Amino acid sequence: MHGYPRQGPDRELKKAVEGYWRGRVDAESLLATAARLRRANWRQMAEAGLHEVPTGDFSLYDHMLDTTVMVGAVPERHRAAVAADPLDGYFAMARGTRETAPLEMTKWFDTNYHYLVPEVGEETVFRADPGKQTAELAEALALGVAAPRPVLVGPVTYLLLAKPAPGSAPDFEPLSLLGRLLPVYAEILARLRAAGADWVQLDEPALVQDRTPAELAATARAYRYLGESADRPRLLVASYFDRLGEALPVLAKAPVEGLALDFTGPAAANLDELAAVGGLPGKRLVAGVIDGRNVWIDDHERSMTTLGTLLGLAGRVDVAASCSLLHVPLDVGAERDLDPQVARWLAFARQKAQEAGTLARGLSEGTGAIRARLAANRAHLASRTASPLTRDAAVRARAAAVTEADGRRGVPYSRRTAAQRTRLGLPPLPTTTVGSFPQTRALREARAALRAGRTGVAEYEQRVAAEIGEVIAFQEEAGLDVLVHGEAERDDMVRYFAEQLTGFLTTRHGWVQSYGTRYVRPPILAGDVARPEPMTVRWTRYAQSLTSRPVKGMLTGPVTMLAWSFVRDDQPRSVTARQVALALRDEVCELEAAGTPVIQVDEPALRETLPLRAAGRRAHLAWATEAFRLATGGVRADTQIHTHMCYAEFGDIIEAIDALDADVISLEAARSRMQVADELRSYGYPREAGPGVYDIHSPRVPDARELAALLRKGLAALPADRLWVNPDCGLKTREWPQVRAALRNMVAAAHTVRTELPGSPD
Repeated sequence: MHGYPRQGPDRELKKAVEGYWRGRVDAESLLATAARLRRANWRQMAEAGLHEVPTGDFSLYDHMLDTTVMVGAVPERHRAAVAADPLDGYFAMARGTRETAPLEMTKWFDTNYHYLVPEVGEETVFRADPGKQTAELAEALALGVAAPRPVLVGPVTYLLLAKPAPGSAPDFEPLSLLGRLLPVYAEILARLRAAGADWVQLDEPALVQDRTPAELAATARAYRYLGESADRPRLLVASYFDRLGEALPVLAKAPVEGLALDFTGPAAANLDELAAVGGLPGKRLVAGVIDGRNVWIDDHERSMTTLGTLLGLAGRVDVAASCSLLHVPLDVGAERDLDPQVARWLAFARQKAQEAGTLARGLSEGTGAIRARLAANRAHLASRTASPLTRDAAVRARAAAVTEADGRRGVPYSRRTAAQRTRLGLPPLPTTTVGSFPQTRALREARAALRAGRTGVAEYEQRVAAEIGEVIAFQEEAGLDVLVHGEAERDDMVRYFAEQLTGFLTTRHGWVQSYGTRYVRPPILAGDVARPEPMTVRWTRYAQSLTSRPVKGMLTGPVTMLAWSFVRDDQPRSVTARQVALALRDEVCELEAAGTPVIQVDEPALRETLPLRAAGRRAHLAWATEAFRLATGGVRADTQIHTHMCYAEFGDIIEAIDALDADVISLEAARSRMQVADELRSYGYPREAGPGVYDIHSPRVPDARELAALLRKGLAALPADRLWVNPDCGLKTREWPQVRAALRNMVAAAHTVRTELPGSPD
């Protein structure tokens, strides 16, 4: 395996880390909890029949941040904190402090995991610090773990994912530092060998993206250098999420002992491409035939066929998941509420490890040794195919009847905006938030009591109504212009809707890490999707009754519903997206009929779902933008449609953002210092936008002067009549004191900058 979930069966790691931040858990207890979880992971993989287990993949926060520490690339602003207390300094880089901003955060390729972006510059001096990696290897060896294999982010991927440090020259490229970084990796490899590592895995997923000849040449240099190092363990270079393409012959020729390749989804093309380069004679191939990113059981007969072909292409073939199992929940066996038949269709991390053990046995001993498991696997696959849960004739007929006109507003933005401004009566630089507000302990306790049967629906809804009232009252007092109801009734922006739509399944313990200590329980999209009844209208109408200011209706968009669920793999995603879009369209139209003047349909996952290679992007964005327009295309001209996106490279999808035809888009921008505003200006984006000024993923509260400075940068890119003022994202992850202070500062900053506008009465 490339890696295993970190959190523990009851999110013990989250609780320990957050307890440490609050001063309730000391460092020794935190590290002891982490050690217990690592031991449990290694034991589970060994019991599943795996002959080799990963070490070093476990992280207190993020594996890219761990790599930054390992190579000594700590930003200047954090060096003093790291020197004073390495653990506190580590978390300061992740979360920031009152004085220092954290590292930027963005999506890990096309997954919903967020990593912390390294910052490197011309002055960066790398230093080897593999203490974490050698300690965890020693820990595994002391426990008698068979064949522990340290897993590190490779040097090429590390630099390709890094960003220039503040103050770097405009033409500086992080990859130019490869020559400095490679001796540090060589030293780390030597120290791992001395600590007892036989194999070390270097992950290079960035190589599955389109790469320039210069980047491929740099890769060849890197692995020639590392491969020719005299004092090193055997090297396994791993890639995943897509095919290696033009990077495959580079790595196949490199002086390393093995490659780990993904053979699932679009990466199935690696099979033919491997054959085309002559295979890996005399080398090891770790074959990722089990999908490490989705929760459906493996088709064992298909995998055995693939493995049989691969035996002829490499000196040694081992079975693995396609990527780290970080992206799936821990154990289906914990889901007591699932229909037992449905549960047999699913494989979480523990089951995927068992699947790998089964296939490994079949590969080494022949299929006769796993005959009973093959038969059971066939039966479970057939059960899913035949289940009435998967198909709804009415849903399919409606989706088939969609026309192009259904996805068009019918009135161009230039006419819509005049109608919306008349209806809303907003000032320049209108202020709003993205949607969610902090959920209080009283609310969480009420929700837990409802689920445990200790309280009734009426009492729970009284609590929700009270929370909404408090959110509305605070926004009015703070002076926000367009309000939200705060989403007190929702525990998750995808799960809340999945529980009310047909075709989705939800879990009780299916937690997956999104970033740091933020975990989500992605729904499982198993069948055709429809909306039996309204989902948000009641609480939106209630919130609007408490204020004369406009209140936004809040929905999660169709692409994000797919991206943040475990989506069905038995039909194209475009088909599933259309079904979800039609269900949301019904909700949008009903919100409008209830008098909601502003409706926000969030699509934070639009960029993360983009295919990693350019060749597949146009087709993907065509159905993704069609799904959004289909969800929002049925409203009047004076109903303002918003959308929201966060933590992605927006420059890659500016055309698609335009094609959504939303009236207003809010975007993450605080950590990148308004970079996206410049991208919108360069593109000539014609509608309204709110580049976020408040980084909600950090506990620090920005002051009004800092926020005003960001707003002025926004105004340099977008005119005042098209610039909104808002945080980067929803506020659910923050504490109320932080939110109150930050939003008051945000409103004050907007008022200050308004007075500077031409024609201001002040």
